[in-house]
Amino acid sequence: MKWSTIQLLKYRGKSMDINETIDISEDLKKRDPEIRDVSPIHVTGNANISSEKVAFHLHITGKLVLPCSRTLVDVDYPIDVKSTEIFLLKSSTSFEEEEDAEIHYPNGDIVDLDPVIIELLLLEIPIQVFSEAAKNDSNLPSGNEWEVVTEEQVKQDEESKEKKVDPRLAGLAKFFDEQS
Repeated sequence: MKWSTIQLLKYRGKSMDINETIDISEDLKKRDPEIRDVSPIHVTGNANISSEKVAFHLHITGKLVLPCSRTLVDVDYPIDVKSTEIFLLKSSTSFEEEEDAEIHYPNGDIVDLDPVIIELLLLEIPIQVFSEAAKNDSNLPSGNEWEVVTEEQVKQDEESKEKKVDPRLAGLAKFFDEQS
């Protein structure tokens, strides 16, 4: 999704609608080796163009295939991002920043949205992704004197344990009883 500044200035004072499907799978896979596959990315929105800046209001949707954190099986992770990206056409422009807007500069006379979209998608990737089987599986990994437990299991274990006094500190408990 590239435009020259001359092409964009033809729409000065108007709004340009954006509705494109792009394939940036190779670029995303190069940037993050955890990404196994990328569906075609659908970009919609509009661009408000003035003589000094272009404000892109984008809605990006698609699907990434990421490895499950427990089982390493493929997990479809849906992407749905809304963003406002601003390209300043003149570097000497004083600019009043919009809320949630990122400021970019054209590369020469070319406004290229692909690197911006790639960055937005990379920021959306979570640290951990779990497959449905991993979420529902009660057979969590374990080994010699260790096992993976869920937060629910930890809470149940804490509730079931009685408040036991450490035998080494039992004498200390009697000390406070004697003072009262």
